[in-house]
Amino acid sequence: YFFVADGGSIGVNYGRIADNLPSAVKVVQLLKSQGLSRVKVFDADPSVLRSLAGSGIKVTVDLPNEMLSSAAKKPSFAAAWVQRNVAAYHPATEIEAIAVGNEVFVDTHNTTKFLIQVSSPIALSALQNSYPSSAGSFRQELVEPVFRPMLEFLRETGSYLMANSDVISLDYALFRENPGNVDAGNGLRYFSLFDAQIDAVFAAMSALKFDDIEMVVSETGWPSKGDGTEIGASVANAAAYNGNLVRRILTGGGTPLRPKADLTVYLFALFNEDDKNGPTSERNYGLFYPNEEKVYDIPFTSEGLKKYKDKRAPATGGGHVTAPPVTGGGVSRSTTRNTWCVASGEAGEEKLQAALDFACGEGGADCRQIQPGAACFKPNTVEAHASFAFNSYYQRNERAGGSCYFGGAAYVVAQPPSAYSRLIHPLSRYLFVCCGKC
Repeated sequence: YFFVADGGSIGVNYGRIADNLPSAVKVVQLLKSQGLSRVKVFDADPSVLRSLAGSGIKVTVDLPNEMLSSAAKKPSFAAAWVQRNVAAYHPATEIEAIAVGNEVFVDTHNTTKFLIQVSSPIALSALQNSYPSSAGSFRQELVEPVFRPMLEFLRETGSYLMANSDVISLDYALFRENPGNVDAGNGLRYFSLFDAQIDAVFAAMSALKFDDIEMVVSETGWPSKGDGTEIGASVANAAAYNGNLVRRILTGGGTPLRPKADLTVYLFALFNEDDKNGPTSERNYGLFYPNEEKVYDIPFTSEGLKKYKDKRAPATGGGHVTAPPVTGGGVSRSTTRNTWCVASGEAGEEKLQAALDFACGEGGADCRQIQPGAACFKPNTVEAHASFAFNSYYQRNERAGGSCYFGGAAYVVAQPPSAYSRLIHPLSRYLFVCCGKC
């Protein structure tokens, strides 16, 4: 059940997996002081919803994944949940949307089957293809049982699809000046991974004839701190990504594929959350420390943008071009270990060499096997060695979104390399022999 968003704007995800956060009352004051007019919470906590009453802040509440089974099996459970967690607070608390579950397509508890008649924020791993954007498509096994009926439901209720975005630590991801990538399918040049990812979802919906459904980006962000292997996790990059994203949303219109689309984006996240599991980055996505001080200074409103400056100018543009396509692109996090990262021969030897140097150096890939005399030194070509190094980096980073990009010099294959057509990638067997156990 949804209420339609009323235009492009910036919101924030308010997670509370921490033991040192300010009270909900103080959080509402913080949101108002920063000009943030939308917030998404990951449950329907009464103290939070009561604190938001009369604030003028639009709220998205969440039905947790663990409740999906009961809500799907018992209409009375769903009705009671809405009555208790939505109707009891609305309209004093401006609940504008209900997110039913979150990224359930990658949930280890297999809750996907409960989404036939509801909408839910999707991770980009729900896409079968995300590059190029024009080839965007949903995973085939999810089309008929999940996406088609869900999109029908959204169309009938005049609602929108929610999508969570992945990012990478390059100028292309930071909305900074870059040559851009041309989509061979639609002739559009993309200057940011964000636009390319969003258009991949639009293309996937279009392929199912749902061009009329709007989309909200329900999570996107960048960590200000990470482990030694989490390349790009820094205060400077987090500030650049989120600051330039705010500028992009409040001043940049739609995407190259849908230039008139009004995008609403929820930044992830409001606070650093010290009780979250996982790598260091998971606890450092916050825009604010628990004491309400900013982790870095970025604006959230059009007025604030007047004084905002990135160290490097953000990219602009979109539209049709006639330049040749650039092979490669960001892909979403894999839901299986059976994916590999390979070099793109079309990238050119110079670009491959630069990416290879990064992977084996700062990137931390294990390149011992491609040294002279080692098992995978032959064939002794830049493309062969780059495939080995790229795949090592990709696997070491747990096939995270964007870890097989290298400035457009690499792409992911979803079939075992030994079975992958040599016409598509002539080094596939080499990659399987040397890296098949990665």
